[in-house]
Amino acid sequence: MASEAPKKIEDVEMGDVDDAPKPDAAASVLADIKQNIALVEKAVSNLEPRLTLRALRNLSSLRKRLNADILAQAVQEVYPSGQGSHILQAIGKGSEDVSMDVDSSASKEIVAEADVYVQLLTQIHLLDTQQIAAGADFSTALVEQLRSLNRRSLDQIAARVYFYYARFFELEGKLTETRTALLAAQRTATLRHDTDIQATVLTLLLRSYLAESAYEQADKLVAKTTFPEHASNNLVARYLYYLGRIRAIQLDYTGAHGHLVGAVRKAPQIPNAAGFLQAAQKLSIVVQLLMGDIPERALFREPMLEKALIPYLDIVRAVRVGDLNLFEETTKKYAEGFKKDGNYSLIGRLRNNVIKTGIRSMSLSYSRISLRDICVRLHLDSEESAEYIVAKAIRDGVIEATINHEKGYMQSLSSTDVYATLEPMQAFHDRIKFSMQLRNGSVKAMRYPMNADKKDKEEAEKVREREKELASEIENGGLDEDDDAGADMFE
Repeated sequence: MASEAPKKIEDVEMGDVDDAPKPDAAASVLADIKQNIALVEKAVSNLEPRLTLRALRNLSSLRKRLNADILAQAVQEVYPSGQGSHILQAIGKGSEDVSMDVDSSASKEIVAEADVYVQLLTQIHLLDTQQIAAGADFSTALVEQLRSLNRRSLDQIAARVYFYYARFFELEGKLTETRTALLAAQRTATLRHDTDIQATVLTLLLRSYLAESAYEQADKLVAKTTFPEHASNNLVARYLYYLGRIRAIQLDYTGAHGHLVGAVRKAPQIPNAAGFLQAAQKLSIVVQLLMGDIPERALFREPMLEKALIPYLDIVRAVRVGDLNLFEETTKKYAEGFKKDGNYSLIGRLRNNVIKTGIRSMSLSYSRISLRDICVRLHLDSEESAEYIVAKAIRDGVIEATINHEKGYMQSLSSTDVYATLEPMQAFHDRIKFSMQLRNGSVKAMRYPMNADKKDKEEAEKVREREKELASEIENGGLDEDDDAGADMFE
């Protein structure tokens, strides 16, 4: 046993060595930060926002390797002497804690965009290290700084800042405290036509309202604002999801289903977006059931959705069969999960759909059935309740039947040819409408090279000038057409 003790101590020591950041890895991360800052500065000087977007895309890989020491070293190298102390204070570092092996003083003043980018890295570091209170205070000061700046080159970075600002307060349970700042940012972004900030802040405001079930205020916000057409797909997906939930609460199930389908299509189909896809699909399944449709079976077999959609698959089975007891048992069994998803109230509305499905199946199976049998099969309280439910189903067009009130039975009518109705035309109309929306969205999402048309115009101008010169020389007798043709052969 004595020989095993040194071995355990050695393993612990090796673990400590492995946990320490390697010098080469730290230098690599620091070089990436400087490269991204250079991209931001180049984007400002060349008025090229795509360079800023490229720097922001590198955040996902950069945040995995970022720590307080590397961030402090970056601040010391990028900022001029005496600046950036508030960042060092936020991450718990002082000037004396930073290595001075390199030049710690920048030779020129840092641009505002680079400054905000470094502070964005600080926000991400505080969030990843669960320093929520410090991150909320730091983000509040950063948002106040953004209000004093009016630079279009800051829009893309500022949009990320607002996102993490709201995220910190949401984790603290104080999301409502951000509404004043977000509404002010929304007004300013609308006046300045800041597409990125406008789209980001609008989704954050909707999230804030829906978190408190303030659906009326959220609907008023949607009615009085216009979502930017050229926003990124991620923001469009979030906006459509929130809009679908609002419409579902307002009983507009057709509109809600259209928004949710758009949200799923706009969302990235990658494992990192599995949470959003699951939430959108859960709500979409409930909305389809409320519309009277049954979701496709293949949806519940997708790898990213299969486990999360098990409770909803049981709900679909209960609704499809029309078994009211099974529906109530399933709802009670998964009540906590449905409440967590925010779909419990919508699932409660499905009770009438379960009853309608049961009545429809009975109308197709029996040409005549007594109200007493309907009451027993659907586990209703009385025959009067069964009569009322059957009458409502006939009025809504769920079944084609008549009720004999004196003898107490339901008489099913002969089924009509579906192709003699307007249903096929409506189905084709919905398909054509969806295809046209998909085509128009694809055209809007297409990107073209910058100033490509100008190059073609310049080349056409040169050709025309050359033709004019040749024509003038021929008219003046200085050049023969045959000589010109021969000259071209030997060029």
